[in-house]
Amino acid sequence: MATLVSLTTTARAQVTAQNQTSANGTYVASDPLANVRYDNRYDVSIGAAYTRFMPGPNAVYGTDLGGLDLSGSYWLTRNLAIEGNTRYYLGTTGAPPAAHLPPYSIAGPFVSENIFVAGPEWLGPHNKHGAFIAHAMFGGAYGNFEQDLRNTPRSLVGFYSNGFAPAGVIGGHIDLNRSPQWVFRITPDAIWTRFKTNYQSSTTVPAGSYNNFNFAISVGVEYKFKKKR
Repeated sequence: MATLVSLTTTARAQVTAQNQTSANGTYVASDPLANVRYDNRYDVSIGAAYTRFMPGPNAVYGTDLGGLDLSGSYWLTRNLAIEGNTRYYLGTTGAPPAAHLPPYSIAGPFVSENIFVAGPEWLGPHNKHGAFIAHAMFGGAYGNFEQDLRNTPRSLVGFYSNGFAPAGVIGGHIDLNRSPQWVFRITPDAIWTRFKTNYQSSTTVPAGSYNNFNFAISVGVEYKFKKKR
């Protein structure tokens, strides 16, 4: 009798477990990063960009510029690529108090900077979760610093003159993989430009070219094309 009761209890437990499994479904573990590979031929990225910039050698105030950062890479080997990059920054900056008064009445003039560079890119430490990528790119930049100055004497505000300048971008990417193709990307960089003035701003800051070293960072997404090397 005891054996019969034990068998009956075991059978009921098995039926209950089967019913619960059927009702709730079976849990299947999945890893969205299982197929992450670093063997793609091309990738592109776009992000919101920020830089801190001094708009002239004799400018009173620095300015915070925002914009877009667009880059693309062609991978030659597993670790080495050629990267091209363009960035557009814009915003307003401060002007000295004397420029606020009539007849100039300049306050918060608009300035912008467009950078276009290219150079080698190196894949550093990486795994399925993310990667560190270094780059060193060089090219040019175009600055628009005089758009809102109208007839204000350039020496009064101390901005650079509109025009082209050599530029360099050194830094890299911090990539966080979200899938085999999509990546969350953070890009901190040091930017060098050499804009010039074509006016005599002061006896201590004559007309000429001046080095600008600035910090920049962008946050965005990268897409890796499936074509393999």
